[in-house]
This record gives sequence, structure tokens and C-alpha cells, in this order.
Amino acid sequence: MDVVDLARLQFAVTGSLHFLFVVLTLGLAPLVAIMNTRHVLSGNPLHERMTRFWGQIYVINYALGIFTGLVMEFQFGLNWSGLSHYAGDVFGAPLAMETLLAFFLESTFLGLWIFGWHRLPKKAHLACIWLVTLTAYASAFFVMVANSFLQHPAGAVEEGGRLVLRDFGALLTNPTLVFALPHVISAGLMTGGFVMFGASAYHLFRRTAEREFFVRSLRIGVVAASIGATFTVGFGFAQFGPIGSVQPDKFDGAVQGAALGGMILIGELGQFVVLFALLPLLFRDLLARWRWLHPVLMLMVPLPFVAAIAGWIAREVGRQPWLVYGRLRVADALTPGMTTGGLTASLVAFAGVLGLLAVVDYALIARAVRRGPGLVALGAPDLPAEPAPAPARSL
Repeated sequence: MDVVDLARLQFAVTGSLHFLFVVLTLGLAPLVAIMNTRHVLSGNPLHERMTRFWGQIYVINYALGIFTGLVMEFQFGLNWSGLSHYAGDVFGAPLAMETLLAFFLESTFLGLWIFGWHRLPKKAHLACIWLVTLTAYASAFFVMVANSFLQHPAGAVEEGGRLVLRDFGALLTNPTLVFALPHVISAGLMTGGFVMFGASAYHLFRRTAEREFFVRSLRIGVVAASIGATFTVGFGFAQFGPIGSVQPDKFDGAVQGAALGGMILIGELGQFVVLFALLPLLFRDLLARWRWLHPVLMLMVPLPFVAAIAGWIAREVGRQPWLVYGRLRVADALTPGMTTGGLTASLVAFAGVLGLLAVVDYALIARAVRRGPGLVALGAPDLPAEPAPAPARSL
């Protein structure tokens, strides 16, 4: 493989691994916020326990996902200086906004929510998790603005060998953005729902003592997956017209065709199963009672992750050989002086680190799920201080 192929492969591997964290974060955040809202409004301790349990899984995934995002940012400066030189004035602005939101605002609000249990007023604490959700969505918005600019450099003109933004509105209404953003957000909700009903099925299959906890979690997961799958498929098909108008040959290649076909197959299969098989079985808790279905639910958990990666591949590979479609080729965006040896070494290092983080993320989440809601550190009340020993009395 030459340096261009190695650089593309490196970005594809690290980008795919990072997106696995992102799609689950986008899905769990609103679900945790909804549970927290139900607790604040009702005062039901079960809703608090559900918030703490699923919130802990969200925090695990978010914390490790931050590190994979740092690798993505590092790659732009390391391998793609040509992109920064040619389009950095336009492409860099939404990425800077995403960094501000993801690494500052979102992390700040999440920290307040994590450490604010039993310290902040309930409504202020609730506002923190909703702000986490909103900043996560805003972060996704700016990432998709940047990516859509690469797909179709709307609002920019070339001056002095560089792209300059002339129409900010065109950047935000890019035809490759309008339906792509809700498609990604819906895919996240679908993923969060699948993880929630799969984990709940695990405990119900084992006849857990926390039956009510996981019956309710199963319901929320199935409903979330149903809504997410419906909108994911709908906004997925809605993109064909706008994308075809600016990239008419987008899906002609074998790789992107296979990826697109896989994404559509999984998306439509998931939509059909959750809408017409799982959702009706919530009636009288049939799905919770039929243990023979629970292993099937557990096996379904990886499907939205596979569909998400397939969709990302279809979107990115179909733009080749352009990095900024019609303006800058991938080969011209590569940093001068890159060698196959250096790229191979960095590919192994990045893929190894991100792969390890993915394994650790899975192991920690699986451990948290297996332990159940009885051993959750997040939001646990502070232990009362031990009384100081009485001073020794002299004889």
C-alpha cells in the first residue's frame, strides 16, 4: 500500500472506532435525561436507581470516547496538513466549535451532574443532564457541518489558492447535512435502545431479583429503539435525493454499494423487528415473560453498531478520490514527506490504542451490566462521617 492508502486506512480505522463510542453516547444521553426527569417529577426511588444505573454506563462510554476523539483531532494535524492549508479557514471553524462544546461545555455539565448528586438542588441537577444532552447534539451538529462541507463545499469560494467562506447560511443548510444530522441522531437513539433492551433481557433471562427494574428498562429500550429505527430508516432514504444532486456517482462503487446495502438491510430489519415483533409484545409484559426470546434480544445488540459503521463507510468512500469534493483530492491533502514506514507505525499505534479502549469500554460496560443496579457508585449518597474517637482520660 502507498502512503495515500495507508493514510486513508488509518483514518478509516480510527474514525470507525471513535464512532462506536459516539453513537452510543448520543443514544443514552436523552434516555438518561428522561429517567432523571421522571425521578424529579415523581420522586419514585426506582426512577432514581434507573437514572444512576444507566447513567453510569453512559459515563463509562463517554469518558473513554473522549480519548478516541483526541486521536481524531491529532490526525488532522499529523497526516492532513494539506486540508488545513487549503480549507482550514472553513473546515476548522465547526471543528473548533465542536471541541468547545464536547471538551468544555459538555464535560463541565457532565461533571456537575456526576458530582452534584445530593449536593445540587434537584431541578438544577436535572438541568445539568439535559444540558449534557443538548451539547452532545450540538457537538454532533458541528461535526456533521464539517463533514458535509467535505461532501459539498457549499458557501465557499477559492481565493489565492485557499477556500474562503462567503455564505455562512449555505454552510448550515448544506444539502448533505439537512437529513444526515437527524439520521445520525436517530441512529444513536436506536443504538441506545438496543443496548438497553439487550442488557435488560440478560437480567430477565437470569431471573434477577430486580425484575421490576429491568422490565421497565426493557420497555424504555424497545420504545426508544422503535422510534430510533423508524427515523433512521426514514432520514436515510431521504438523503438519496439531496446527495445524488451534488454527488451523482456516490453509490456506484462496489465497496460503498456493499456498505450501503448492509446498512439498509440492518436498518430495515431492525425497524421491522422492533416495530412489528418487539413493540406489540410489551402488551401485558409478554416480552419480559417470554424467556426464550431474551437470548435473541442479547444477540441483536451489535446490529446498530454494524449498521452505523456501514453507513459511515458508504458516506465517506463514495466521495473518493476527493477529500473536499470537486476541490481538493486526497493525495493533495496529505502532509508532505509522509513515509510508508511512519504511517504504518502510526496506524498500528493508533489502531492499537483505540482498539484497546474499545475493548476496555466493552469490558467495563459488560461488568456494570452484570453487577446490576445494586452496586452503582454514581449518585450514591455520601457515607456519614465516623465520629471522632473520644479523647483518652487521664487516671
